[in-house]
Amino acid sequence: MGERKGVNKYYPPDFDPAKHGSLNKYRNSHPLRERARKLSQGILIIRFEMPYNIWCDGCQNHIGMGVRYNAEKKKVGNYYTTPIFRFRMKCHLCPNYIEMQTDPASCDYVIVSGARRKEERWDAEASEQVVATAHEEKQKLETDAMYRLEHGTQDQSKLQRALPTLQNIQEAQSAWKDDFALNSRLRRKFREEKKVLQEEEKKDLALQARANLSIPLVQEAEEDRHLAALLKYQSLDSYEDKQKQKRNEIVDRPWFSSTKTNDTLKKLAFVGKSPSSKSLVPLNSLGVVCRKSRDTKQTSSEGETFDAPAQVNRQDNGTSEMFFDSSGPSGGSQKPEGSPPSSFAASLVADYSDSASGSEAEL
Repeated sequence: MGERKGVNKYYPPDFDPAKHGSLNKYRNSHPLRERARKLSQGILIIRFEMPYNIWCDGCQNHIGMGVRYNAEKKKVGNYYTTPIFRFRMKCHLCPNYIEMQTDPASCDYVIVSGARRKEERWDAEASEQVVATAHEEKQKLETDAMYRLEHGTQDQSKLQRALPTLQNIQEAQSAWKDDFALNSRLRRKFREEKKVLQEEEKKDLALQARANLSIPLVQEAEEDRHLAALLKYQSLDSYEDKQKQKRNEIVDRPWFSSTKTNDTLKKLAFVGKSPSSKSLVPLNSLGVVCRKSRDTKQTSSEGETFDAPAQVNRQDNGTSEMFFDSSGPSGGSQKPEGSPPSSFAASLVADYSDSASGSEAEL
């Protein structure tokens, strides 16, 4: 900060470089300004960064590694020729002060007071890391020849035990020696697989949109293809085909119910063959309406008029008429006594309505 402020400064008229030397001496100020306000006590204000995670003893809050403070730095001793510095700083969450100092023996920082360390250390030997040789062992190796010889023998035996593992590692690494070709091959394979996956995704999206599905589709298998090949699907008829088929069914359907017609014919046949055919049979029970017809009359030589034999015409051109005679099967029997002669033959028409229509006649 002093160097930055020393650029482009104003030099007063009474400034003498030979007498004053610098503007700081001319103004009786230190180049570090406020940072050197306790320099007479051997304390320098520096910017200190927390080396590891700690817990403050004053507020019991966690202070993470890398948090910076304005700390008072001073020298408190030496480790051989290496100075030991102590740092005193104020917690930013409470009025508690934290003191830490360097530990050159272990290349670490030690908390003196005001906080406790969050223990995250591990044993290097347990994790099979390279351990630095201790200072005492270094001195012994330099001064004791027999110890150095034994130490070398131990190192050779350790190398022989680790040699197969090292060879396997070297062989595995030799397979990846041409890393550019391997990388190109992997990227080519990745692009091909990506295209296949994109095509399958497009097909799945098209199928989901066509079938209006919202469920994820699984990947096809050979068994699924074989099973789908064995199945046969028939397309549904269109609306026009269904309407045409329905019209054809209506046209081909008989006008009258087959069951009711058969029952009526059976009743007619039973009445005609019965010996008591002269008995009265109500027409409405047969579903028959009697109406007059000017058909051909049959007249005998005695002047008696006989009705035509009973005739039953089946469905013809959309109409169905039944001609009924109460006489026996021969058709030549006379009418019962007391009945008025009639010059008209009785024309019977089948009536399947619920309402009684026409005049009812008795046979």
